[in-house]
Amino acid sequence: MPVPYASAQVLGDGRITFRFCAPQARQVIVTSSDAGAAIPMSFAPNGPKGLELTREPNGLWSGTTAIPLAPGAYRYSFRVDGIKVADPLSDRWSETRNGIESVVHVDGPSGTFQQWDAATPHGAVTSVTYWSKSLNAQRRMHVYTPPGYMRGTGRYPVLYLVHGAGDSDDSWTSVGQAHVILDRLIASGRARPMIVVMPAGHTPDRPGVPMTANHDFGRDLVEDVIPYVDREYRTIAQADARAMAGLSMGGSHTLREGLTRPDTFHWIGVFSMGLGIGMGLNVDQAQVDAYARDHAAALTQAARSMHLVYYAMGREDFLYASAAPTRRVLDTFHIAHTYHESDGGHTWLNWRDYLADFAPRLFRGKGVSGR
Repeated sequence: MPVPYASAQVLGDGRITFRFCAPQARQVIVTSSDAGAAIPMSFAPNGPKGLELTREPNGLWSGTTAIPLAPGAYRYSFRVDGIKVADPLSDRWSETRNGIESVVHVDGPSGTFQQWDAATPHGAVTSVTYWSKSLNAQRRMHVYTPPGYMRGTGRYPVLYLVHGAGDSDDSWTSVGQAHVILDRLIASGRARPMIVVMPAGHTPDRPGVPMTANHDFGRDLVEDVIPYVDREYRTIAQADARAMAGLSMGGSHTLREGLTRPDTFHWIGVFSMGLGIGMGLNVDQAQVDAYARDHAAALTQAARSMHLVYYAMGREDFLYASAAPTRRVLDTFHIAHTYHESDGGHTWLNWRDYLADFAPRLFRGKGVSGR
């Protein structure tokens, strides 16, 4: 008979007790890319690899984080004798770039803005499959429509919101809580009702196409995704009512495929990413200069056309060094921008905060008509 147990149990002080039943296993470790010091992870050969669980006589493995976790959603999985396994008792999941992970939510006053509330009117999130002519491939995106959209006739502005390199188009809702954040902002009157399109940031592998400077993504976005959304949804199909933002790799896509298209987007948000990031994560000034040179005309136009360029970075982010040269490029082209520097690093704790700060700034005045 299997041993009955509760899996990821959130304790009253914000710590989490993890349990996994594997009587024949030799080692069970909890891993998470989101939990920071509570479940430490390191790429170094001798660095920490997660939270190691202890085997009990009945074959149940368990362990509790030494410190509380800040309110938020956290992805996690188990490594059982080196094999990655999602929590079989979880009822919440997040698709990553490769596979799935379980999700546990830690509630608390500072996380209210991202916590689901029965009294708040809720929008809907739809998984949409479409054919990309530009990539000759079947693709998927997630689309959030705000409360009241289904029974109304009005038209809405659109935010195109892109995920990071380890994520999928599912991530902004399954762990990023974007839909919940927007529900609460709209209900409180702090954000204008909007459609949020979350496209797949990864494209089919092709020789010579880098992950972050990926113009295949840009072609799919402009030639396939935006026309599809404007055709199938009640959008305000003009640049004044169209925004683009993204985290990490999605921030790179936004710098290269959004900021450089001032005829398509007039609102831009870049989270935890900058120009010139190479394989060693050092800033390559030659790449920064090439970006400025190659996009000089578009950036000059962006200085006149953009209603908002929002740039957010954590002081402990491993990409922090890229912020200053990126801001210098913006200044060189006289692109006014709002810079938000926060504590913390390259984590969903920051990205949810950035979205909550960015979304209320969108589509205010500037000739945006519609609902």
